[in-house]
Amino acid sequence: MFKHSQLESVKAWLADPAQAALPLHARIQRAIRQLILDGALGVGKPLPASRALAASLGVSRDTVEAAYGQLHAEGFIERRVGSGSFVSEMTQRPSGRGQARRLGPPRTQAATLSQRGAVMFKGGGVRDFSVLRPFVPGVPETRGFPVPIWERLERQVLKEYGSQALRHGDPQGMAPLRRAIADYVNLERGAHASADRVLVLTSSQQAMALCANVLLDAGERIFIEDPGYHGARRAFEAAGLECVPIPLDAQGLLVERLRADPRPAKAVCLTPSHQFPTGATLALDRRLALIEWAARQPAWLIEDDYDSEFHYAGRPTACVQGLDPHERTIYIGTFTKSLFPGLRIGYMVLPSALVEPMTVARTLLDGHSASIAQLTLARFIEGGHFGAHVRAMRGVYAERLDTLVRLVRTHLAGFVEPRVPIGGLQLPCLLTCAIAEQDAIAAARRAGIELMGLTGLHAAEPRQAGFLLGFAAYAPDELEAAVKTLAGVFRALRR
Repeated sequence: MFKHSQLESVKAWLADPAQAALPLHARIQRAIRQLILDGALGVGKPLPASRALAASLGVSRDTVEAAYGQLHAEGFIERRVGSGSFVSEMTQRPSGRGQARRLGPPRTQAATLSQRGAVMFKGGGVRDFSVLRPFVPGVPETRGFPVPIWERLERQVLKEYGSQALRHGDPQGMAPLRRAIADYVNLERGAHASADRVLVLTSSQQAMALCANVLLDAGERIFIEDPGYHGARRAFEAAGLECVPIPLDAQGLLVERLRADPRPAKAVCLTPSHQFPTGATLALDRRLALIEWAARQPAWLIEDDYDSEFHYAGRPTACVQGLDPHERTIYIGTFTKSLFPGLRIGYMVLPSALVEPMTVARTLLDGHSASIAQLTLARFIEGGHFGAHVRAMRGVYAERLDTLVRLVRTHLAGFVEPRVPIGGLQLPCLLTCAIAEQDAIAAARRAGIELMGLTGLHAAEPRQAGFLLGFAAYAPDELEAAVKTLAGVFRALRR
């Protein structure tokens, strides 16, 4: 029979909420296994008869027999006919190695991380927006997506490709999608792309991680916009790079600051079409100066063109990649914002010399993107559905931006000042009152509203307090209700 402490340990496993998903026999089996591993049950020690243990635990004998059967199959116990069950000799630890006695369910211990892992953990990763609350930035409207068209195209893919679509795909991306992407960015973004230079990925964040690890060594410098996209900065910091902030003005990155820096940098990461988070567009003379600087260094230009489809005042400026004759620009795009986040498809248009190294490096991360989704997306683009959807959403988002600006000026006057962008999926708002940014964010979250603070997007001082209001995923009535709730939050904080 078990000692009292051993029996209580098994009962603790049965009552532990963390084990609640396991069937009873599995909980009993794991509890006894842990007693053996901890040394609380030594080699040769007898286990209680199944009937007696069942009575002590208040379970059926069959449940205990199932637990004993699994322990026997794994080699933890021996079952001797007519004698009972005993701890197996195979559990004997090598001499000289002590055993920590631990009764009860396992306790979580602090993990020892690598320096890189500690930086990644401390950075907090990229925010989890799986639960959509106002005003999550950068999230598109998905309720109007043409699901029937997508389903029809997916059925066509499965009918045509059959089991071939279920196999491993090309690490560089399925050829039909790479052709469709090249045609699209050439026509709509003024790029110089070909299918053989496109690398299909799961996201723009994966593209940033690839650039950080393939193009630069730990300790090397990379110029970043300040303020700028936090996901890119965290990817670079996690790779051990020194991120050097370059300030902005109304015409985008101050390229002269970058050119005047006496210490070299291997790359610069920028969002020239619609700067995140200010919304500024990089002026043409600065684009050309940046291209020449990169050619002379030499250095890489990492162009994140994350939401250029949604431009509300004329046509968007052509991408930097299309202006670069030196092949120093890496163009990054994503379908997460133009279609739907669950698609998980992004891409890079690479200089010819980087295609093979980036593709090989990508195979070490996740092999390839899902083939069926790629082939369906290729047909969605080729059939004109992508262009039609983007045009429809551009009109919807422009209306929602106007609605949000009007609501902010009506209900949040005295608290914030909106900075109306010419494109994108979020509205920057600067705090104009004495309320601290973190206090506003915390109070808003308690009220069911998610705000992204602006100070966290700055890498250097001075930091401009405020937040981003995402508007694309919310209908006008939802925006109105959320703004009124936020106004109540600010009034309560002021009191």
